Amino acid sequence: QVQLVESGGGLVQAGGSLRLSCASSGPRYAMGWFRQAPGKEREFVAAISWSGGSTYYADSVKGRFTISRDNAKNTVYLQMNSLKPEDTAVYYCAADGNYVAVTTRPTYWGQGTQVTVSS
Repeated sequence: QVQLVESGGGLVQAGGSLRLSCASSGPRYAMGWFRQAPGKEREFVAAISWSGGSTYYADSVKGRFTISRDNAKNTVYLQMNSLKPEDTAVYYCAADGNYVAVTTRPTYWGQGTQVTVSS
């Protein structure tokens, strides 16, 4: 069982930046971020392989968001720049032993952190 704990959410104005963090209780997992806006389905945002050598982004965040990881700290980050009101959502950290699976149906989930972007 892997425990995932997110932090770093909050309220920011449009055009601003936030950095989310996700601390994992276990190493050697591919990690990802998903988000769910009110009244919408949860959607994939970004993923990173265990080594950090591969990353993948949803088209809606490409060029604005950057996923990274520090394996010495078992922590993954999501740097979010040029935020838009439509980025408002609960952001969830996810983990899976398989890199492809972490982009679609990850096994482990965090509890979520709220990101609100005001216009």
